[in-house]
Amino acid sequence: MKRLHRAIALTLSGVLLTAAMAGCGSTGSAQDSTDRTIVRIGHNQATDHPTHISLLAFEEYIEDKLGDKYDVEVYPSELLGSQTDMVQLTQTGAIDFCVASNSILETFSENYTIFNMPYLFASSDAYHAAMDDPEITDPIFESTKKAGFEAVTWIDAGTRNFYTVSKPIETPADLKGLKIRVQQSPTNVEMMNLLGGSATPMGFGEVYTALQSKVIDGAENNEMALTSNGHGDVCKYYSYDMHQMIPDILIGNCAFLDEMPEEDRAIFEEGFALVNQVEREEWTKAVEAAKDKAQNEQGVQFLYPDTKPFQEICTPMHQSLLEQYPELEPIYEGIQKYNEQYPTDAAEGGTEP
Repeated sequence: MKRLHRAIALTLSGVLLTAAMAGCGSTGSAQDSTDRTIVRIGHNQATDHPTHISLLAFEEYIEDKLGDKYDVEVYPSELLGSQTDMVQLTQTGAIDFCVASNSILETFSENYTIFNMPYLFASSDAYHAAMDDPEITDPIFESTKKAGFEAVTWIDAGTRNFYTVSKPIETPADLKGLKIRVQQSPTNVEMMNLLGGSATPMGFGEVYTALQSKVIDGAENNEMALTSNGHGDVCKYYSYDMHQMIPDILIGNCAFLDEMPEEDRAIFEEGFALVNQVEREEWTKAVEAAKDKAQNEQGVQFLYPDTKPFQEICTPMHQSLLEQYPELEPIYEGIQKYNEQYPTDAAEGGTEP
């Protein structure tokens, strides 16, 4: 079944890439039998994931408002290829939108590096407030326009924590010698190496098989990875070290967005806001359900280590970031103001109830 899934993905992405190349710089958007513009959106999550649910809400909203002009198609579960593939397809205009991890976007714009910093946000409230502030996000979201795409909204991906097959992680020392999958980003590799583990970058779709075959000893992600992606069937320890709060980003092809009539773009902007709203609402419910299923059906043990030793190891990365990218300092300082306003909440998810 997985081979069939991969074959479908390769066929679809190949067809779309060929269509984009044949378009000689056009957006690659197609028309259906009623001459509506087909709007293709790809992502790598399952159909029960908050990301997919929010994109279905977007599809319904756009087709309700502009159904005579646009036919929105949402492709889940890497049907259009890996996230890297989908970013490239969006860049060329072969598809119109995709959800990309911030870590992948870091390779297109150094501005995204800041969101990958471990322990950047003091709390979820500080994270949400900063991400909702255009003065913080606009310089980052618009920084990839020259590459052919831009961010249209952010998607809450919760808190990233370590989970492992057979060894619980309660201190940084427990990571020593373990191969841990990280996102394909220089920042994440550096973080993992500082914490003593062996960073193993790979696409998200490859993680389950790598865990099952013991190519890697663990990974780091939010609770949804345990259930929606089945990682809890293999990994039996989930440790709330809370090292990152990294948004996923919905990106759109610039040519498609720029060529859209002004009144249509306004409706799409309302749809982008709806994606953010619905996903955040669904995320809260999904995390609670994921923890319950992981603990009671998959046998995952949740651990609540002291996060300070992890934070102390990673915090010097902040200064290194600002020395390397001084232009990010105003954004960093803006985030610190929200950290002061919304300090660490002792009742937050990483603290044992």
